[in-house]
Amino acid sequence: MKRGAAVEKKMTKVITYGTFDLFHEGHYRLLQRAKALGDYLIVGVTTETYDRARGKLNVVDSLTTRIENVRKTGFVDEVIVEETQGQKFNDIKKYDIDIFTVGSDWTGCFDYLKDFCEVIYLERTKNISSTILREQKQHIQRIGIIGTGRIADRFVLEAKLVSGVSVEGVYNPHTESALRFANKWEINVYENREEFYTAVDAVYVASPHETHYGYVKSALEHGKHVLCEKPMVLRKKQAEELMRCAKEHKLILFEGIKTAYCPGFHKLLGIACSGVIGSIRNVEACFTKLESENSRELTNHIYGGSFIELGSYVMLPILKIFGKEYEDIRFETIKNEKGLDIFTKISLRYPDGIATATCGLGVKSEGRLLISGTKGYLVAEAPWWKTTYFEVYYEDQERVDKYSEIFLGDGLRYEISDFLSMINGNHNNEFKLTRGESAALAEIMEQFMLAEGREEQLSERMENHGNMGTQGMQPKVSGEYADCL
Repeated sequence: MKRGAAVEKKMTKVITYGTFDLFHEGHYRLLQRAKALGDYLIVGVTTETYDRARGKLNVVDSLTTRIENVRKTGFVDEVIVEETQGQKFNDIKKYDIDIFTVGSDWTGCFDYLKDFCEVIYLERTKNISSTILREQKQHIQRIGIIGTGRIADRFVLEAKLVSGVSVEGVYNPHTESALRFANKWEINVYENREEFYTAVDAVYVASPHETHYGYVKSALEHGKHVLCEKPMVLRKKQAEELMRCAKEHKLILFEGIKTAYCPGFHKLLGIACSGVIGSIRNVEACFTKLESENSRELTNHIYGGSFIELGSYVMLPILKIFGKEYEDIRFETIKNEKGLDIFTKISLRYPDGIATATCGLGVKSEGRLLISGTKGYLVAEAPWWKTTYFEVYYEDQERVDKYSEIFLGDGLRYEISDFLSMINGNHNNEFKLTRGESAALAEIMEQFMLAEGREEQLSERMENHGNMGTQGMQPKVSGEYADCL
C-alpha cells in the first residue's frame, strides 16, 4: 500500500431475525434501530414450517407477504429465509456478521452467539397497538394483565409465541408489585384502572380467586374481551351472570384451563369417545403436587386448599365425557392443622357411569387419567394435564395402541391462540370449554365451599369484592397472598 493512502474501513454487518407477521410499528422500529447499528443489515424471515416447529402459533401472513413488508421499510439490504434451528450460527459465519441483534424480550436467549459476534438486545417497543400497513385487515389485540403473580409471568412468555397479540400493560392496586412486573417485561404500568381499560382491547385476569368476579365484570362493562384464570368464579350464579354480560356486550369471555385447549387432550378425548374402548363407564383423574406450608394455596382460609387450586383440572375430563347432569356428588378431604384440604377426593354418580377426581397439595399420589369402557381402557400418566402421550389397552393383553401429541412450552399459548381466534370471529373451537361447562365447574366449586363450611365467609367476601366493577373497590388482601395480585 502506498504511503498516505487511506485505510479502507471494514463494513459492519448486522443481522436480525423474526416472523414479522401483521407488520406493525414495533417491527418497523426494530429494523430502524438494527440498521443504525452498522452499515449493512440482513434480515432473516422465518418460514411457516419453522414457526410451527418452534411453537409460534396463529401466523397470518404468508412468507412472501412478510418478506415484502420487511423490504418496504427501506432499512434492509438483504433478506434471507430462516428455515431450521441452528441456522443463526451458520448465517453468522456465512455472511461474516459483526452484530447479531433482536428485541430485548429475548434478553439472554442468544448469549451463546457472543463467542462469534457481538450480541445486542434492543429495547422493546411499547404500545404497538396497530399495524402500520393500511391494507392489513387484522388488528393486533392489545392485552392488559390484571395481577402480577407467577402465572402472569408465564402468560407474558407464552403470549410472545402467538401472532396477533401484544401484552401492552399491567394493572395491580399494589403499585410496587406492578412496577416490578412492568419493568421486568418492558410493558406499561397503570395505576388508574380507567386508563388501563382505555389502553387495551382485552384483559387477562390473573389476580387471586376472590377478585375474579369483580375484575371480569368490570372489564366486560368497559367493553373488553376477557380471559380469566381458573377457577373463573366460585358460584354458578356469578358464572351465568358474567356470561350474560359478555353476550349482551358481544364480547368473548374465556376461562383459562389450559388443558382444555391443548392438542393432546383433544386427541385423547376423541379416541376415548370413538367407540374403541366401548361405552365409557368410569373416569378417574388425579393431579397432586406438593406446596410449601407457607404458600398462598395452603394459608388462605377461604380460597386455599387443593380442590380450589386443582379441581378445575381433574373435573375437566369428567365433565367433557359424562357431562353436567350428575345424580350425586360427594367430597372427602384430608385437612392440615389450619383446616385447609391438602387432599380431596370427589365422587360423582351418573346414570350410566361413575367418576372420581382426586387432587392434593400436601399428599402426593400417582397422578394419572384413567378412562374405562366396556371394551378397553385408556391411560394417560402424569402429567396428563399436559397431554403428550397415552395408551389404550384391551382384553387381549398383547394389543396396546399408543398415541402421542406435541405440547409446547407451558401450554398457555393454546388458550391464548383460541381466545384470539374467537375475538377474530372464529368460534370453531368454542366446544373445547363451553359456557355450560364453566358454569358447572363454578357450581361444583360452590358445593365444595358449602360442604367445607366456607359458604358464610365466601358470601361476606363476595359482597366486598363483587362491587369492584361498579364502585372501583380494591381487594382487601395482605401478606403473601397480596404478592399474587
